[in-house]
Amino acid sequence: MVLVAACLGLRASEIVGLQWGDLNWEERTLLVQRSVVHGRVGDTKTEASRIPLPVDPRLGDALLEQRYRSMHREPSDWVFANRIGKPRWQESILQRQIKPAALRAGIGKIGWHTFRHSYSSLLRRVGADIKVQQELLRHSTIQSTMNVYTQAMSEGKRAANSVAVRSVLPFETCGGVTAA
Repeated sequence: MVLVAACLGLRASEIVGLQWGDLNWEERTLLVQRSVVHGRVGDTKTEASRIPLPVDPRLGDALLEQRYRSMHREPSDWVFANRIGKPRWQESILQRQIKPAALRAGIGKIGWHTFRHSYSSLLRRVGADIKVQQELLRHSTIQSTMNVYTQAMSEGKRAANSVAVRSVLPFETCGGVTAA
């Protein structure tokens, strides 16, 4: 979940709402189609949230590893399902795993939105066009992108995303990744 947050800048509710069928392995894209909050499935935050995102091969490898390890692998199964196949609760993951790990790593205070802001900062740092940033973050307006955190060419989005992913996953493959 942390890799998806760091490499795609998705909202926590969108990560929890991912199903295996949302991934197009041939095109190496992900389509965010829903969000899940407190176990309730709902729509995405905005229409802009429902555009395909590039999936870098390194992140794709980590997701394939996650699928291989999962008992829930069907297209309609949740990518980050709990033992009984239901979506996990992002608050529990944050409190039980992410915050303690951040403290042990000396990072300090962290929340799900920290990953989204970090992804936005990475895109800015690598010089991604502002329209590319808007579309990768799936903001409904460019003002949201410019104030808080141009239709872009698909290759431009893929290149900007890959540079950001290399900051998180510097290796060619994710064969040694133990958690997605």
